[in-house]
Amino acid sequence: MGYTDRPGYDQPGYGGAPTAVSQVVEYHDRVRWGPILGGLVTSLSLQLVLSALGAAVGLSTLSGGAQAGDVGIGVGIWTVLSVLIALFLGGYATARACGPMSRASALINGAILWSTVLVASAWLLASGVSGAFGVLASAAGDAAGGALGQGANLPSGVPSPNISPGQVTQAAGNVARGNWWFALGSLLSLLAAIAGATAGTRKARNGASS
Repeated sequence: MGYTDRPGYDQPGYGGAPTAVSQVVEYHDRVRWGPILGGLVTSLSLQLVLSALGAAVGLSTLSGGAQAGDVGIGVGIWTVLSVLIALFLGGYATARACGPMSRASALINGAILWSTVLVASAWLLASGVSGAFGVLASAAGDAAGGALGQGANLPSGVPSPNISPGQVTQAAGNVARGNWWFALGSLLSLLAAIAGATAGTRKARNGASS
């Protein structure tokens, strides 16, 4: 003899066994591409403005009789600071435009902003437009290009008559130095973008929109 449940028997309040009702949580992507693009534009704009400012100050100082070495050191320091400022404010703008979110989501969006700025700066550098971050990216490329250009005429590891072993060693040192500076600048800029995104994170407030 078979038994079948009557319609509505398992519904709460019917008299049968109540069923547990699970709350449905709406899913949202943690990556917000709109704010990331806004942070990208903000970072690149600040890089161009700060690069122009640094170049103007450096050339004015050089024309005033300053030593070229001192000006070069100042330009290098300003380049690093420009990258950090631009990406920090870009990360901050990205987080503020995202609306309320967790700090973990802010870290993700800040890291993606950094990678997007890196790719965009490399493309602008290849197109002939170089910002502050492009200067860091070109340091390793210029050093590597110079070393490859010097070593292009070396057949099977035999030193060229026009290039001494000391010059080859110096070129290799320039390549290594450029790559180390690029890696250090990239790491610092990543931290700056994440710090800016974390600082700009907004928390949801009960009963009020943020």
